[in-house]
Amino acid sequence: MQLYIIRHAESTNNALADQRYRVADPLLTETGLRQAEILAQHLAHGNGRFPNEMGLRTPSNNPAGASGEGYGITRLYCSPMRRALQTAAPVSRALGLKPEIWIEIHEYGGIWLDHGDAGGIRGYPGITRAEIEAEFPGYEAPEGVTERGWWRWAQEEPEMFLARTGWVIETLHSWAARGERVAIITHGAFIDGLLNTLLKVGRAQPVYYHHDNTGITLIDFRRNGKLSIRFLNRLDHLPLDLITS
Repeated sequence: MQLYIIRHAESTNNALADQRYRVADPLLTETGLRQAEILAQHLAHGNGRFPNEMGLRTPSNNPAGASGEGYGITRLYCSPMRRALQTAAPVSRALGLKPEIWIEIHEYGGIWLDHGDAGGIRGYPGITRAEIEAEFPGYEAPEGVTERGWWRWAQEEPEMFLARTGWVIETLHSWAARGERVAIITHGAFIDGLLNTLLKVGRAQPVYYHHDNTGITLIDFRRNGKLSIRFLNRLDHLPLDLITS
C-alpha cells in the first residue's frame, strides 16, 4: 500500500498574526481554497510517481493540471475538522472518489479553546452529522459523528494522542497487503506525531516533521512490514507565493 499523507490547506487560524483570536474549528482562507484546488488538479493530473530528488523545483516538473499520469489514488480519507473536510472537496471531485471521514486522524488536542481566567480550556463538539450532510454531501461519516458532533472531551492529553496514533498505525499496517494508494488529509501536529511513532523516533529526540499547507508525504507500507519513505512535505504543486505554514 502507498500512503499519501497530506496536510490541509491554509485555515483562518493558520493565517492569524495573534493566536489569541483563533477559533475552535476554522474554515479555509481564500488562499487555502486556491491551494486545495491546485492540490486536487495535481493529484489527478500531475507527476505523482517520479518526483524530482529532494523536492527541488526544476523546469521538468509537471505543473498542477498538466497532462501527467497523476497519483492513481484509490481511497480518500479526511479528518472531521472543517479545514480538512473543505480541502478534501476539490480532491474528491478531481479524483472521482468519495471522501471517507476518519475521526482518529483529527488534529492533536481535539477541538478546544483556552478562555483563560474567564473559563479555562473548553472543548467543543465539532461538526454534526446533519451539518456534514448539508455542507459536505456525499461524504461517508462513521457512527462516531452524531447529531451532537464527534468531540466529547476538553483537550486531548499526550497519552491519549499517543494511543490514537498507535491505533492509526496498526490500521495502516493491516492495509499493507491491499495494494491500494490511500490518501489521508489531516493536520500538522498529527502528522508529526504519526511519523514520530511510525518511525520510532520518540519524543525524547528533538525532531519535528514539518508540513506546510497541502504538503504531501509518501510512504510505502510493504507486506513484509518494512516501510519505504519516498518523499516528505512535497510542495512542487504550489506556486511560491502560495506556500504557507
